[in-house]
Amino acid sequence: MCLTLIVEDNATFRQSLRELLSVRFPSMCIEEAVDGKEALLKLDSNVPDLIFIDIKLPGANGLELTKKIKANHQNIEVIVLTSYDLPEYREAAYRSGASYFFTKGTATSDEITMVVNSILSGNMLGMGAKDPAGVSYA
Repeated sequence: MCLTLIVEDNATFRQSLRELLSVRFPSMCIEEAVDGKEALLKLDSNVPDLIFIDIKLPGANGLELTKKIKANHQNIEVIVLTSYDLPEYREAAYRSGASYFFTKGTATSDEITMVVNSILSGNMLGMGAKDPAGVSYA
């Protein structure tokens, strides 16, 4: 079983992502956090395998939070989901330890599902790699 944490302050987006993951991965256990503080508290009680994280969070920066998470839990896969599709954000996400970067408005459910499938099967596509659909992740 895979434990996943969604760190997102937008309730609508958080619920949509939760529904997508629940439908596509019924055995996945999904936790939610609305900010960095709650995310770190959840990490203290249960270490997830996978984290979806927004960059802009109340009282926290998702990239700084990613650095903290990866410093203590190197095996957690972090996927940044943000509204800001800027090269400097993408680069900063990877420097912070994120494995993948998606833009909320353009990422499709199939792309997200493909990456999660890859992570769960242990066949990470890797930063800068292109998946079979030709989508670039760097």
